[in-house]
Amino acid sequence: MKDVKQHTSIDFKDIIITSPFWKDRIELMAEKVIPYQWDALNDNIAGAEPSHAIENFRIAAGDSKEPFHGMLFQDSDVAKWIEAASYSLVHYPNKDLESKIDEVIELIGRAQQKDGYLNTYYTVACPKKRWTNFSFGHELYCAGHLIEAAVAHFNATGKNSLLDIVCRYADHIDSVMGPENNKMQVYCGHEEIELALVRLYHVTEEKRYLRLAHYFINERGKQPCFLENESTYGSDLNKSRWSLLDYHQAHKPVREQTKADGHAVRAMYLYTAMADIALETGEKELEDALEKLYDNVRQKRMYITGGLGSQGHAERFTFDYDLPNDTAYTETCAGIGFVFWMHRMLHLNTKSSYADDMERVLYNGILSGISLDGTRYFYVNPLEVLPEAVQKRFDLDHVKAERVQWFGCACCPPNIARLVTSIGQYIYTVSDHTIYTHLYIGGEAHINLKDGEVNITQTTHYPWEGSVKIQVNTKIKEIFTLALRIPDWCNHYHMSINGEAVSSLYKENGYLLIRKEWEEEEVVEIEFDMPVQLIQAHPKVRENAGKIAITRGPLVYCVEEVDNGSNLSALSIALGSEFEKEYRHDLLGGVVILKAEGYREDEAATGGELYRIATNSDKPIKIVAVPYSMWGNRGNGEMSVWIRKK
Repeated sequence: MKDVKQHTSIDFKDIIITSPFWKDRIELMAEKVIPYQWDALNDNIAGAEPSHAIENFRIAAGDSKEPFHGMLFQDSDVAKWIEAASYSLVHYPNKDLESKIDEVIELIGRAQQKDGYLNTYYTVACPKKRWTNFSFGHELYCAGHLIEAAVAHFNATGKNSLLDIVCRYADHIDSVMGPENNKMQVYCGHEEIELALVRLYHVTEEKRYLRLAHYFINERGKQPCFLENESTYGSDLNKSRWSLLDYHQAHKPVREQTKADGHAVRAMYLYTAMADIALETGEKELEDALEKLYDNVRQKRMYITGGLGSQGHAERFTFDYDLPNDTAYTETCAGIGFVFWMHRMLHLNTKSSYADDMERVLYNGILSGISLDGTRYFYVNPLEVLPEAVQKRFDLDHVKAERVQWFGCACCPPNIARLVTSIGQYIYTVSDHTIYTHLYIGGEAHINLKDGEVNITQTTHYPWEGSVKIQVNTKIKEIFTLALRIPDWCNHYHMSINGEAVSSLYKENGYLLIRKEWEEEEVVEIEFDMPVQLIQAHPKVRENAGKIAITRGPLVYCVEEVDNGSNLSALSIALGSEFEKEYRHDLLGGVVILKAEGYREDEAATGGELYRIATNSDKPIKIVAVPYSMWGNRGNGEMSVWIRKK
């Protein structure tokens, strides 16, 4: 395999985040979320669903005689916590936290079996069933998260304690699985190991790990499929049609798949790994398949928030344009997987739509998964909530009207923590002579180009304002390019270099290219117009017929009962309505709210009748909208993203 990478990321240690929006959240992770999640993993949160995840490692290490408790993939929660905590150390060094990480790594090492195998469920609860349930057993999935944790820990601290453990495990897996006749020709029903092995290869330069990842990608979807012969196949979902091969993205070879099918998180991790392999091999067929899958997701299966997965049962995609609001699943982890995939696609081919969607889900469909104080979480992120319906309707059993302290299946909370603490690595990518700016997040970045070093300081109050100031400091005497993404929501922008207006720059794939020989210190300023926009869905999205959504910049807004009263379905708004923008420092941690003249259908006009002759009974009111990601932080109540169009 030859190195054909077009773009590289900047080491997250070379980026310091200063933007208040993200700096505050990273600080929250360090000071509150990571300690809170540690307590949750140790069952120290009163009233929260028990995790037992750390205790399971103690049992596997022989320190405890308790029975295993929790989901069979409970180990992955600990792995993601280690990853988040490791990233956090880069931002906020903390000897106590570092010591705690060291202790849990030592515990994990003692839980590892002599042959390198490492999984508490199969060590403690089912020792005779190793490698027998690839459909739903999650063994390789858990291994993948441990590998990702080890890579993050090594990169953040320079310590190889966990890296050595996972290399032993990866070596064991490589000895058991692969294309050779004396090995199992298998892959995991829940993708994750593939992308993790590529990350492990990047750190160790051990090509066996890359070859194994490539093998798993190539093997998936070959027919007849071994998954159908497993005795456990479909058992977790009552052997229903929702858990057939497409649930695992195993219904056809990955290069032949053109629609996003099955379990949404599994799909995102698979597509991320496919992009990883395409980056390493330069294989055009894989890249073409990814483009088709992306087109299907973006044009037909993605919510306006960037959320993915429309059906709660089997946590999956269904069919084109099926995007219900109240029953939407849109798991937080699927949104995080979407960020991973879009980030890899930006390395393959720098198109602004990838960064647009990465931004969309970051600011909307992911941050909605955590409360502003960091102690409560959504697993599911619907676009419409009526608390009474959530309580009384079976088809809304998966929806919560309020965030909860923890989950028995707690994959999402530590996933959010590891994403937020590593947000810096998603801002830029670099080619030999070009720095691509994908996200507008204030901070300092140290960047190595082919011809030398560049320091970039980005200053902005994004996403509340569209002004971005970029100071470029370099001693490079050669020409290089600074590429700035023009967001898909922005129709007009104004730009200057060193105070002089510029209007005739070349634009390519949605990026404005500033190609020049730079002086030692120069300042680029760009002002993105950030008007309120009323968005309508494709006519085939049945649930949104005759409705609009409110957006401003990268943010999707919603209406809440606390601001607008109950029965939000009675609200409507006219196209062309003028919006008042107000920054409220005293609300939701500091937020721009939107106000507009709207209408409410007069309930009194019904005369109490369930059905009546149609009349116009709308009364004018003031509608207040807040960012969707911040809904549910002011108590229990209704919420809706889509509003009737007047």
